[in-house]
Amino acid sequence: MALLLCVAWLVAQQTPPQQGQGGAQPGGRGPAAAEGRGAFPGGQPGQAPGGPGRGPARTKKVVLAWADTRNGVAQHDNISHAFAVMERIGYESGTYDTQIRTDSNIVSFSPKKTDGTPASGGPSLNNVDAILFAGHRNVPLDEAGKADLITAIRDQGKGFVGVYIGLTPWPDFPEMDNILGAHYVGHSPFGNQPAAVINESPDFPASKHFPATWTTPDQFYEVNNFDRNKIQVLLSLDLSKMTGVPAYTRTDGDYPIAWAKMYGKGRVFYTSMGHETTDWDASDLQRMYFEAIKWSLGLTPYELKPHALRADAKPPLAAPAPAQAAPGRGAAPAGGAAPAGRGAPPAGAPGR
Repeated sequence: MALLLCVAWLVAQQTPPQQGQGGAQPGGRGPAAAEGRGAFPGGQPGQAPGGPGRGPARTKKVVLAWADTRNGVAQHDNISHAFAVMERIGYESGTYDTQIRTDSNIVSFSPKKTDGTPASGGPSLNNVDAILFAGHRNVPLDEAGKADLITAIRDQGKGFVGVYIGLTPWPDFPEMDNILGAHYVGHSPFGNQPAAVINESPDFPASKHFPATWTTPDQFYEVNNFDRNKIQVLLSLDLSKMTGVPAYTRTDGDYPIAWAKMYGKGRVFYTSMGHETTDWDASDLQRMYFEAIKWSLGLTPYELKPHALRADAKPPLAAPAPAQAAPGRGAAPAGGAAPAGRGAPPAGAPGR
C-alpha cells in the first residue's frame, strides 16, 4: 500500500497543471487579446504586426505617454483606453516600454515633485526616446518645461506622436503649432456628413496598410497654417463629395487629417483619427499609431517626401442658399430654410 501511494504521488508531481479558462499561465499577463480587442491584420489576436508570438527581443526604447487633460472641457475619457492599448502593443511586441503620466512636471530635464523639490526618479526627458502626446487644450507646462521639450525634440531628436486631441489650442505655447505642423481651427464644420478619406502616402509606414480611399462617418479636426512643403500629408478628406457649409471657407479643398514632419532632428507624426473609444479597438488604427511610434523612434527608416496638393482636389459642393426675405414679411429668421425653388448658388462658388 505504501509503495502504491508513493508511485501515485510521483505521477501527480510530473503532470503539468491545466490552464484555466482563457489559457493564461499563473503569474503571466494573460492572453494577449481579450474578446473585443481584435487582431492586427494578418496576425492572431493581440499579436504585434510583423510576426507571431511576442515579437523580437526588446529594444528598450521608452515612450512617455503624456496626457495632461485637466484644462480640457470634455476631458475625453477615451484617452485612458487609447494609452492602455498602445502600452499593451508596445509591451507584447517587445518594441518599447511605456510610461503613462498625466502630470506635466516630468516633461523636463530637471523634473520636480509637487513641492518644488527635485524628483528622485521616474520618467523625464532625460530617459525617454519618444512622447505619445494627448494633452488637452492649455496644458500647464512651465516655461522651463517648454524650453526643455523644444530641445528634446528639435536638438536631441526625440520622437513626438500627437494623438488627435493633442492638436487642441495651447494659447500660451504657440511653438506647439510649429512642432505639430498645423493650427487647430475646430471640430469638423461638416457635421455628420460621411467623409471620403484619401491615402496620399501609401508608402509611409503608418498609412501603407490603408486602402487608397474609404468612407467613414467620423469627424476630423479642421486645421490651417500648414505648409505642404514642410509636412508630408498622409491622409486627407475628399471634400468634393461633401455639401459645403458657410463655416468652411477654403477654396482649394485641402483638408489633411494625418501627416508626418521633421522638427529639427525630431520625427513628428499627428492624426486626428481616434476620437471615439471604440476606434482604439480597430486593428487599422492600432497599426497606424504603432507604426507611427516606431518611425518616430527611428526604428523604421523612411525619408519624408512632402508633396503638393493633388491636382484633382476640389472644394466641397456649394452650400445651400441663405434664407430669403418673403415679400412684405421682412427678413427670414437667421438660419431659416430658403424658399422653395430658390436652389443653391452656382457650384464652386468662392469660399465653399
